Amino acid sequence: MELEKNMVVSEFLSKGSVLKQGAEARVYRDVFLGRSTIIKERFPKKYRHPLLDEKLTHRRTVQEVRSIQRCRRAGIPTPVVYFVDYTSHCIFLEDIVDSVTVRDHIAATRQRSHPSPTLVPLEPLAARVGRVLARMHDEDVVHGDLTTSNMLLRRSGDGEAELSLVLIDFGLSYISALPEDKGVDLYVLEKAFLSTHPNTEPLFQKLLESYAASSKKSSAVIKKLDEVRLRGRKRSMVG
Repeated sequence: MELEKNMVVSEFLSKGSVLKQGAEARVYRDVFLGRSTIIKERFPKKYRHPLLDEKLTHRRTVQEVRSIQRCRRAGIPTPVVYFVDYTSHCIFLEDIVDSVTVRDHIAATRQRSHPSPTLVPLEPLAARVGRVLARMHDEDVVHGDLTTSNMLLRRSGDGEAELSLVLIDFGLSYISALPEDKGVDLYVLEKAFLSTHPNTEPLFQKLLESYAASSKKSSAVIKKLDEVRLRGRKRSMVG
């Protein structure tokens, strides 16, 4: 039965269009049950022992689905999980159509304000990201790969206020109540944010202020973030 199901999934994937391939997974777009769907397939790692690889891949797939479902139960916008095949390690997810990444939105907004760039139009978005991440961390979900490319804006009406934020790509996520893990999550975002969007330090500070005001557990997390920053600076000085 598992072999038959695996063959069906493989045949289905062969008809889909590959959007991207990383070190851990391939991502396809296809139609599933009449809906545009994103399929994430974790493929075997030949450099690992087969039994170990199967165990680690299964665990990672379970963790990803669990994190997405936990967020959705808490009202945090994430893609709907349509179907999971733990034999082929495939997750069938809602395709967030008519959306743009936060990365592209920030770049386009800054470009429109050239040659007198201003961050003011982006402050409401930064505050919204802070609120959503605070809710996610309050549910003890650690994303593991927070970047502005893993956040989508979906337009639900006219104007900036009608842009809804959707978190995607929970492939490195896990459940943890430790402030240290949440602090590292924010540190990863800070490094990615300032690297991708230079000279936006005030914007990230706005994000942190919103996070701190929205989370009941923010004090310990921000303290850990400061500690992680200090460790990062020391590593940079040592080389």
